[in-house]
Amino acid sequence: MLLAWTNIEMNPKPETNIVILTGAGISAESGLPTFRGEGGLYRGYRAEEVATPQAFERDPELVHSFYNMRRRKLLDNIQPNAAHQALAKLQNSFGHDQVTIVTQNVDNLHELGGATDVVHIHGELLKSRCTYCLGIAECKEDLSAETICVQCGTAGSLRPDIVWFGEPPMKMDLVQAKLESAELFVSIGTSGAVYPAAEFVEVARDVGAKTIELNIDPSATSNRFDECRIGPASQEVPKLVEQLLN
Repeated sequence: MLLAWTNIEMNPKPETNIVILTGAGISAESGLPTFRGEGGLYRGYRAEEVATPQAFERDPELVHSFYNMRRRKLLDNIQPNAAHQALAKLQNSFGHDQVTIVTQNVDNLHELGGATDVVHIHGELLKSRCTYCLGIAECKEDLSAETICVQCGTAGSLRPDIVWFGEPPMKMDLVQAKLESAELFVSIGTSGAVYPAAEFVEVARDVGAKTIELNIDPSATSNRFDECRIGPASQEVPKLVEQLLN
């Protein structure tokens, strides 16, 4: 694949609107496995067994055990890395109204790194959702088919607040509005294979935004970006942030 390598000018003004999309690659350096590849999250599982509404209806205990494992892994001293911290620095410098962090990740590493108002389009692992009252609650404990919802008292109604295959991403109206006013769009650590996030670069390009991809390897959408930077997120993201700030 031929990549468009361009040194675009970096001179953001105070009113600049920046939209940043992050994927599993930014959290992999903190020790969280990605979905694909050796050691991926679904190793030993099929997505149809643990990541669909049908799977949860068929075998809620198996689904809960999978997400309990992931939740315990996240809570086991996993820390944000230099990429998370650099994005928080950028957001804190410009303001969260001007720097929107949209993530496909269900972890809380952006927040731990100091970012605020992060848009989790695939949900959050440390939250539960009640299928009866639709209440959302913080969740740091294991869930089971017998767990009682603290908001409505219903037993067995809780599920992870995660977007499963076949379900629409969350907060897409907000993301669309942010993209349509973006002057810079940055994609970090994503495969470019998951829709609708794979189309975000096209929305940004249509409104004239500059576009940059940062990834460990070229993605399926690298040729759509003005500039592609290849390398670990923990190295490339801080360098980009320093360019934008200085």
